[in-house]
Amino acid sequence: MDARPDETGTPLTRGRTHVERASERELVVRRSFDAPARLVFEAWTRPELFMRWWAPKSSGMPLLSCEMDVRTGGKYRLEFGRDAASTWTFFGKYLEVTPHSRLVWTNDEGEDEGAVTTVTFEETNGTTRLVLRDLYPSKEALDEAMASGATSCFDEQFGQLDELLISPSASAGPL
Repeated sequence: MDARPDETGTPLTRGRTHVERASERELVVRRSFDAPARLVFEAWTRPELFMRWWAPKSSGMPLLSCEMDVRTGGKYRLEFGRDAASTWTFFGKYLEVTPHSRLVWTNDEGEDEGAVTTVTFEETNGTTRLVLRDLYPSKEALDEAMASGATSCFDEQFGQLDELLISPSASAGPL
């Protein structure tokens, strides 16, 4: 099931990940995780954990380095690649950090204004509902991201996050 949402924004569900074009400029991704919000949040904010799940394994482009200063005004830098000779760098700054409930950051790697990403973590009875919203600067920027396949990896990424969260190290205490 690898179809994309149509121009009207008809939702697409891959696995347990729900991807929807909510408006001309906004992509919304939802998924629930069988883990407390604290653990899910830590997997997003601790570099040693983030590196274990963020890059889709099928891409063949591992996350080579991850620098995160997770605080309001802090910066991040992610470097992907097959080797040091061919890398892609993504970077930005954290606009808002509310522990265990909300992250907002910029995506500044392009020459043009990038998307702003907001991730919320809502826990109910030990299950965390995660909502990721990417707000692009224009309809064309979101169209381009969708056409390039950049928005199609969420199910694989979140599946990898699921694997991390259910690993023995996750259930034994702090990640």
